[in-house]
Amino acid sequence: MSTHAHRSRIPHAPSARPATGHPSTGRPPARRPKAVVGALAVACALVLGTAGCAATTSTAATEPAVPAAAPASAAPRPTAPAVPEPAALADAEVNVGEGATVGVGMPISVTFPRPVPRSERAAVEHWLGVATQPAVTGAWSWVKDRDLFDGQRVDYRPPAYWKPGTRVTLRVGSHAVRHFSIGRSLTATVDVRTRTMTVTEDGRPDTRIPVTAGRPGLDTWNGTMVVMDKQPKVYMDSRTVGLGDAYHGYYAWAVHTTASGTYVHQNPAANTHAGRANVTHGCVGLATDGTAERFYRRVIPGDVIRVTGSKDTVEAGNGYGDWNLTWSEWLAHSASRHGGDGR
Repeated sequence: MSTHAHRSRIPHAPSARPATGHPSTGRPPARRPKAVVGALAVACALVLGTAGCAATTSTAATEPAVPAAAPASAAPRPTAPAVPEPAALADAEVNVGEGATVGVGMPISVTFPRPVPRSERAAVEHWLGVATQPAVTGAWSWVKDRDLFDGQRVDYRPPAYWKPGTRVTLRVGSHAVRHFSIGRSLTATVDVRTRTMTVTEDGRPDTRIPVTAGRPGLDTWNGTMVVMDKQPKVYMDSRTVGLGDAYHGYYAWAVHTTASGTYVHQNPAANTHAGRANVTHGCVGLATDGTAERFYRRVIPGDVIRVTGSKDTVEAGNGYGDWNLTWSEWLAHSASRHGGDGR
């Protein structure tokens, strides 16, 4: 799977986009070395063995997509935009595949091969049409992706998570239409202080899982993240994050939550430390007794992973950290809502 969950160019059939992220140890970007990424998934920093994680490539096929609900009616073209259609839309890429079913936290994310000039950003927003059934209020906002330049990414989200069952249609100017659906609501809340993860589905907490998170100094990101993709097997190499020969090899049941490399994944250290101590290099480790696999099979891209009790809230552009902005902060980065450049 791609870094941006089946991000694909608009003129063509949906296809996985090569990832371009950098691994991470779970610490703020300024304290983290960059590294190479795999073609099917962003390389990540997950130290295993006794702790967290870092990945460079994925070799296993992804899970089949969840069947989509019936598509929503086609989104209307923007109402008489005052400016011509921006040329940037012809080469846009979208993160959600046609007919996909995603979790309630998945934003619509549109990226461009080159930065969109500030003077054209309002026009881009006007030519991006979103229709939903039932009706949902939402807004576009320009997000500084950690792996792209300013002006290369604009996201759409409602004030709160999508309602389960919502059908969404995106029209990218005159170039394409994309339909997708919102599945059931699933949120997994990791409390690093109690070293537990509580899974809530459709409003009902139903599973409490012991975990091990980032050790002091290599803390797991705090805040709200969204499942970008997942892989049954990922190759991890500590050298990609400047940790020498601490670990390398394939590790299982990896649920990807940030472009900098945070995963919820199987970690043998969790067999001893889950629920007792935080020993990873930033990722959330689950035991090898079937716990990690069960969680992996339960989640889908777009599900919400919240971390509490930690430090350094994840940035909006580090994966899908959009929900860490308040609604007023979100609107402040919309060019069309403020008559400016979205900054």
